[in-house]
Amino acid sequence: MLFKRAKRKLPKPHEAKCHIRKGDKVVVIAGKDRGKIGKVLQVFPRRQRAIVEGVNIVKRHMKPTPYSEGGIVEKPAPIHVSNLMLFCPKCNRGVRIGRKFLEDGTKVRVCKKCGEIIEAEE
Repeated sequence: MLFKRAKRKLPKPHEAKCHIRKGDKVVVIAGKDRGKIGKVLQVFPRRQRAIVEGVNIVKRHMKPTPYSEGGIVEKPAPIHVSNLMLFCPKCNRGVRIGRKFLEDGTKVRVCKKCGEIIEAEE
């Protein structure tokens, strides 16, 4: 064998960390969809990727099945989380986030710019 393909080393499930969660409103900061705002549909922490509504749309040629008809289907593909920024509704832009403990002991994410608590829309 001339070329041996390197296997991608994924972090262990408990080591994979991600700054965004399912239901978050995010803004794309790099790539062909730069500036678009969408809701996170799914997150893959071990692969450091997320599927965002209306972002990174690809065309798939699907075979017909008994449950769905075939044809060319457009669907969102995963995008790397480094190209996403959490959207702050108060600042009306993508912001960096920090973490803070409230009086009752719960850990929340806060906007670094205005200090507003950012909640995921489930």
